[in-house]
Amino acid sequence: MTDFIEQSGTRMKDIELRESIASSKRPKPPSQLAATLTFATRALLRIKHVPEQMFDVTVFPIIFLLMFTYLFGGAIAGSTAEYLQFLLPGILVMTVVQITMYTGIDLNNDIRKGIFDRFRTLPIWLPSALIGSLLVDVIRYSMASVIMIGLGFALGFRPEGGMLGIVGAILLILVFSFSFSWIWTALGLVVRSEKTLMMLSFIGMMPLTFVSNVFVDPKTLPSWLQGFVEINPISILATAVRGSMHGIATAEQVVWVGIISLIITAIFAPLTIYLYRNKE
Repeated sequence: MTDFIEQSGTRMKDIELRESIASSKRPKPPSQLAATLTFATRALLRIKHVPEQMFDVTVFPIIFLLMFTYLFGGAIAGSTAEYLQFLLPGILVMTVVQITMYTGIDLNNDIRKGIFDRFRTLPIWLPSALIGSLLVDVIRYSMASVIMIGLGFALGFRPEGGMLGIVGAILLILVFSFSFSWIWTALGLVVRSEKTLMMLSFIGMMPLTFVSNVFVDPKTLPSWLQGFVEINPISILATAVRGSMHGIATAEQVVWVGIISLIITAIFAPLTIYLYRNKE
C-alpha cells in the first residue's frame, strides 16, 4: 500500500512537470520593485562573503579624521578641539563622496566577468540591476557617517544642532552621494578596467575635495581661488552639512544641495541607462 501511494505521488509530480514544460503560458516577469530588491540582496550577499571591502567605510574614515585633526588642527585653528568642530562635517562629506566610486568599480567588474551580459538577457526591468546596487551603497554611506560621527563624539565633537541636526546632515549627504554615484556608474560602463576608473575618480575628486571648504575657511584662500571654492558642489554640500550639525543651516543652503543633486541625477541617470542598454 505504501509503495502504491509513493508511486502515485511520483506520477503526479511527473504529470505536473510535463504540464509546466509543455504549457504555452509564460510566467509573469517580476515587478520593478521585486527585481530591484533582488539585486540589492545580491549586493548585500557580496558584502557578507567579502567583508574586507567594507574597510573603506570603517577603517579609512577613522584614519582621515585622526590624521587631519591632530596633524593640522593646531597649525590651522590653534586648537585641535576647535578645529574638530569645523573639520568633522567637512571630512564626513569628503569621505562619503569619495567612496561613491565603488559603485562604478563593482559594475565594471560585472562587465568584465560576463555577469553583465547575463543580466541583460533576463526578462526584468533593466535598471533594477543598477538601482539595487545604488540602494545598498546608501547603506555603506550611512555606515561611514555613523562611524565618523561616533568617533567625533569620542574626540570631543559637540554639534550645536543636536540629534535633529545630525540626522538632517546625514540625509543631505545620502541624497547627494546617491546622485553622485550615477557619475561613476556611467564611467564604469565606458572604461575598460577598474584601474582606469580609479585613476579618473582620483583626478576628478582631488581638486573637488581639497580645493573646497572641507579643511579651511575660504576666506583664508587667495581671492582668485575663492570663486571656484564657492561654486564647488563639495563646498556647497559641506556648508549645508556643517550648518545643519551646528544649527545654523539656511533653507537656501539645503535647497542648493537638492538642486545640484537633481541636476546630476537628471544628466547621468538617463545617460547610464542608455549606456547600459546599448553596451556591446
